[in-house]
Amino acid sequence: MSRTVSMPGGVSRLLVVLIAGALALAGAIHTEGKPVPAAPSIVHGVDNGTTGAESPSTSAISATRGLIGRLLPGYEDKIVCELIPADNGHDVFEIETSSNHLVLRGNNGVSMASALNWYLKYYCHCQVSECGDQLNLPNPLPAVSEKFRKVSQYKYRYTFNYCTFGYAMAFWDWPRWEREIDCMALNGINTPLAVTGAEVVYRNVYKGLGMDDKAIDDFIAGPPYLPWFLMGNLDGFGGPNSPAWYARQEALQKKILAREREFGMRPVLPAFSGHVPEALKQKFPQAKMTRLTSWNGFPGTWMLDPTDPLFRDISTRMVRETIRLYGTDHLYSADPFNEMTPPGDKPAYLSSVSRQVYQGMTGADPQAVWFMQGWLFLFDKFWTQPRIQALLDGAPNDGMVVIDLCSDAEPVWNTTHAYYGKSWLWCMIHNWGGKQGMYGRLNRVGTELPRLLGDPAAGHLSGIGTLNEGNDVNPVVFDQFYEMSWRDQPMNVAEWVRQYACRRYGKDDPNARKAWEILATTLYDCQDTRHGPQGNFLAMPPSLSAEGGGFVRGSIFYDPARVREAFRLLLAASDDLDSQDTYRFDLVDLGRQVMSDYSQEQLYPELRAALKAVDAARFDRAAAAWMQALNDTDCLLRTHRLFQLGHYLEYPLGVASNSADATRYETNAKRLITLWGGPDSELFGYGQRQYGGLMSDYNAGAWRLVLDYASNTLRTGGRFNETVADQMVRQYTETWIQGHDRYPTTAQGDTIAAARMILEKYVNTARPGSAPQVPVEIDDHE
Repeated sequence: MSRTVSMPGGVSRLLVVLIAGALALAGAIHTEGKPVPAAPSIVHGVDNGTTGAESPSTSAISATRGLIGRLLPGYEDKIVCELIPADNGHDVFEIETSSNHLVLRGNNGVSMASALNWYLKYYCHCQVSECGDQLNLPNPLPAVSEKFRKVSQYKYRYTFNYCTFGYAMAFWDWPRWEREIDCMALNGINTPLAVTGAEVVYRNVYKGLGMDDKAIDDFIAGPPYLPWFLMGNLDGFGGPNSPAWYARQEALQKKILAREREFGMRPVLPAFSGHVPEALKQKFPQAKMTRLTSWNGFPGTWMLDPTDPLFRDISTRMVRETIRLYGTDHLYSADPFNEMTPPGDKPAYLSSVSRQVYQGMTGADPQAVWFMQGWLFLFDKFWTQPRIQALLDGAPNDGMVVIDLCSDAEPVWNTTHAYYGKSWLWCMIHNWGGKQGMYGRLNRVGTELPRLLGDPAAGHLSGIGTLNEGNDVNPVVFDQFYEMSWRDQPMNVAEWVRQYACRRYGKDDPNARKAWEILATTLYDCQDTRHGPQGNFLAMPPSLSAEGGGFVRGSIFYDPARVREAFRLLLAASDDLDSQDTYRFDLVDLGRQVMSDYSQEQLYPELRAALKAVDAARFDRAAAAWMQALNDTDCLLRTHRLFQLGHYLEYPLGVASNSADATRYETNAKRLITLWGGPDSELFGYGQRQYGGLMSDYNAGAWRLVLDYASNTLRTGGRFNETVADQMVRQYTETWIQGHDRYPTTAQGDTIAAARMILEKYVNTARPGSAPQVPVEIDDHE
């Protein structure tokens, strides 16, 4: 992406050349085939790592060495970090052994960290992931006999969905964020969405416009609902926020951005897209405001007409305040009409919206580049090709980057002429609502993506990205995807998976290898154009309808018997691998998936069949089996901390500065993964989780209500009513949300013993044959 600036005289042009040459050492960025120096951040009283005592080169080395100290304590003196120029504008890293030291070179901190990660994976057979690390390094460190060099073909390596800041990161503290940023750097991410503390900007801007605290509190949502507030879907829900929350978020965001910029990342900060408080009308009676349609049952929010002069004013204020608080790298995010139909359908209107959004950004930052999620084009049939083109035409081609969220499943770029000339990113969402479900498209990612490089049909493909809504899921999927940042040729997926199993556990165990061979050709070879399995019938809001309840999952697209065999094989490796935390995580996760399949293909159909047959005794037996499976799944989940409800609740409880905040944060966190919204929420179950403690407490209690009600109707000659059952569950859920029971935060019990119980009770007794398909029309929401 280039910007042309007219500068009179040869001296000025010479100055530009000299500055560009100096910045090349810190890392040039690539756009449309031309190397362009990375623009320095604008800083207003914010030390973001690009100005002050340390130069960019010094801070990049310092950040990388800090990562090494945190990840590999005791190895700092064995590893040398060196800065090298970019490769014709592309990020680059090198690995070499020199004078008995491992030398990591790169054009910025991200590149040097990526060099370390590649070395750990392919020389040490180790792995770092959000789902556990395996860092049994050889001693001495393996020598690199010949210098190894990798160049990335992607200018932007993007991460995070707005929703991630609700479903996963709403209450994270600095240590958790520090770990996340380290993982981002190791995986080559250089363009993270960064919306922590955006609510501070909104509060300050509307205070500056003369609005009182009550109006602002009614407008700004509370954590973890801030993402949907920022996307314009809802107002005020989960709030109000205390002064302590605003102060905490501002300080946390500054630390996040400082560290990201030290590594050479360019964070994407939120900007204004037209969403305003209803109370704005009282301050500006002449303002042209339109109420949008309801989003999933929430009251419609208000949008300021882009032709109103106030639109540009607020937009520019937002960016200026963002820069004042947080500095900038000139990248901004705004998503008008996220999952909501625009109030006007004429191309001229749609172009005016995007024009004003973009010009509001450039009014405060002339170098602004707008990142827009392309989800709306996939979600809403309103978006015909002329309307898509009209919205995109409001910003210049070099001023916008479109994020193609579902490139691996339902791409939009190939139906829009590669977004009509805009730069765009090939991305995957993969995870919806934080639900656990093992699946992926390893073959498609590993082969299709590299083939687009240089393909004229791909237009200005400028990068790749992950927009998962939750975390701590499917480490194999993300390990592969991030590695594609440094690959320009299709990979041998089968061989890659074999190597993955070895470094995941630190040994080439034959049973584990065979298990992963099966997983790679079943769960992780999803050919479905939809989004793969999400959730679990045992964890869904209780229902006895044909489709299940609450955004549960689609039809099983693989042979569950083969997945059960993979579980048997993985468990057989326990004598060799049981000391590895990564192994125990995967064994719990695969056992959880086996139980999810078992509930869908065998237990749930039997419940419905018994109810339909009006056979009370048969139904009671089916209900007892259902409850046993639910509690047995909970027993397995409890054996790893990442599957514990107490671990999930640690963060909201840990950040509260007083009892009122603690109560609000805890109830919000519990609400998000159950009802989602209020008692009549249309999103009930969308954020469902399979957590130890949650399933034996909340899920078991809710299911017991419904199963007892159904049993009583069979015995008394009544008729089971889904609406009555649903209301019972919603009332029970609201009561559970308001409770304050405490749950373990660490592993309880032994993973191997729990897995053997699952093997004996379910895997060994499962009926053979293909899974009965329970058709579900998946309606994905953000």
